[in-house]
Amino acid sequence: MDYRKLGPSGAVVTAYCLGTMTFGAEADEAASHKLLDDYFAWGGNFIDTADVYSAGKSEEIIGRWLKARPTEARQAIVATKGRFPMGNGPNDIGLSRRHLGQALDDSLRRLGIEQIDLYQMHAWDALTPIEETLRFLDDAVSSGKIGYYGFSNYVGWHIAKASEIAKARGYTRPVTLQPQYSLLARDIELEIVAACQDAGMGLLPWSPLGGGWLTGKYKRDQMPTGATRLGENPNRGSESYAPRNAQERTWAIIGTVEEIAKARGVSMAQVALAWTAAQPAVTSVILGARTPEQLADNLGAMTVELSNEEMARLNEVSAPQPLDYPYGKGGIAQRHRKIEGGR
Repeated sequence: MDYRKLGPSGAVVTAYCLGTMTFGAEADEAASHKLLDDYFAWGGNFIDTADVYSAGKSEEIIGRWLKARPTEARQAIVATKGRFPMGNGPNDIGLSRRHLGQALDDSLRRLGIEQIDLYQMHAWDALTPIEETLRFLDDAVSSGKIGYYGFSNYVGWHIAKASEIAKARGYTRPVTLQPQYSLLARDIELEIVAACQDAGMGLLPWSPLGGGWLTGKYKRDQMPTGATRLGENPNRGSESYAPRNAQERTWAIIGTVEEIAKARGVSMAQVALAWTAAQPAVTSVILGARTPEQLADNLGAMTVELSNEEMARLNEVSAPQPLDYPYGKGGIAQRHRKIEGGR
């Protein structure tokens, strides 16, 4: 396993993190524990979950695994998240001190640990002043309930505002952002990546395989069926079939990934994961495998180091396609200047 620092912190994590959104849903407890066993046997040490995953069951499953395996538990870096509804009341959601206080204690109890290594705000909360959230997180670090904190699904100005307020107030600063990021979803490069780099934060990409698209399992003009994410729900979120199938860019990217994979004798998933892991500011790539076979194939990306020519091909075919202003060539030209000056 390749080891990397958790953002600017001194904590060390593996370059591939085990995501556990399927625990308690697509994977029962026995299957979930098998995935954890296999991941740690490969040398992994980083687990990502959230209180909202299967309404707390994911955290409970991880907690029982940690209790049963004290050797692995001692090495594990555990990340979870809070923000989304865990009840029907008006204070059962959000990033207020009221909700986060209860959510954090509940996560600690379900996980059966005294400290959460990385506590992440699962999404922005426009109703709660950011100062309130940051002060809570600083207090949680001081009390020893969390080691570090980060954000998930924040946009550029959220990151900049939160980071600068924390710095100005002398609060503990965020160390990571967990965004959607893959060859199919590169829009965070337009502003969010730069905001994280400016704040010194590391990236923890989720959905690095584009919901399965980059594995080659979906075919053009053939509606997905069977026991896959889109086979079970073709309209699932940002990875839904119809919009992506209609884009020529989607199939150009998939075709290039397939060509590189065949030439190397590796899987398409390994090529896509290796590309993501090699991107600037990436700390650890979150794997969402359902089965031990998928996990083993995904972790095989550890041995794949793409050449400069392969990276260039993938970068070119998957380049974001923003309008000219403010993120396209016209906008970029206005944000830079030649050191020698001139018109």
